[in-house]
Amino acid sequence: MTHGMHTDTHSPYLDGGRDWRDTATRYALLPLRVFLGVTFIYAGLDKLTDSAFMKDSGSGSIGDMMRAVHDSSAIPAMVDMALNNPVAFGYAIAFGELAVGIGTLIGLFARLAALGGALISLSLWLTVSWASDPYYYGNDLAYLMAWLPLVLAGASVFSVDAALRARRRERVGGYR
Repeated sequence: MTHGMHTDTHSPYLDGGRDWRDTATRYALLPLRVFLGVTFIYAGLDKLTDSAFMKDSGSGSIGDMMRAVHDSSAIPAMVDMALNNPVAFGYAIAFGELAVGIGTLIGLFARLAALGGALISLSLWLTVSWASDPYYYGNDLAYLMAWLPLVLAGASVFSVDAALRARRRERVGGYR
């Protein structure tokens, strides 16, 4: 005891606090990973099952949406590329969202999946939601920012990546 303070490093209060913080830190990105994974799976399935979306023109079609945002996008050339074949672009976005969502949710190539999610969100921000005023009304920028921690950290718990890392450690440790 020093000056009335308990300095024992084996105090249950100190260890318990550290254990709780370590556990919270380890699991901190899990809710974000689940949210983004489920959301992108849903977005991909929603596009694939919407008969109006996967058309060159017509109400609710990818073609009409891209033509509507052409002049207000940050990079009209990106919209022009999509308009070369709107249906193929729609399928590319839908299957990209599915791949990103599944990879993120199960934690398979999690950093790569998150990078894919960030790139999809970036492209949608620069085209579809660029003209949102004020800027925070466009959700694609928020999704882009949400992907960045997962790009940096990956999926450390409840993931295929973590299981594969553990398996590699066991194999390397077994040969010593």
